[in-house]
Amino acid sequence: MAARPRPKVMTLTDRAADRVRSIIARSETPILGLRVGVKTGGCAGMEYIMDYAAEAAPTDEVVEDKGVTVLIDPKAILYLLGTEMDFVTEKMSQRFVFNNPNQTSACGCGESVAITPAVPETYQPAT
Repeated sequence: MAARPRPKVMTLTDRAADRVRSIIARSETPILGLRVGVKTGGCAGMEYIMDYAAEAAPTDEVVEDKGVTVLIDPKAILYLLGTEMDFVTEKMSQRFVFNNPNQTSACGCGESVAITPAVPETYQPAT
């Protein structure tokens, strides 16, 4: 029996990929990609975190999407499974947003979220 293909933990919209590539191209130091994860904090319980990554850690989940390398800490995989990262421009701001099917709520300030870990056996990627 063939193994079921592993879904990507995260995908990027074209806008998000364009923005990340632009940021990396302007960097004065070498950047391999973007490190994305979650941490405990905020009034809703968790916060998304992003940082530049010069290299991959041996345990990172490496996602390649639209020419961008995204590195994900293994502890964050079940919280991010199926997430789409987008980049939005509004009247007074520009920001990355996470469209996460595992997110159950968000605080009023928009800085923190509640996320229920995905159950890998039941996960069905969007088509």
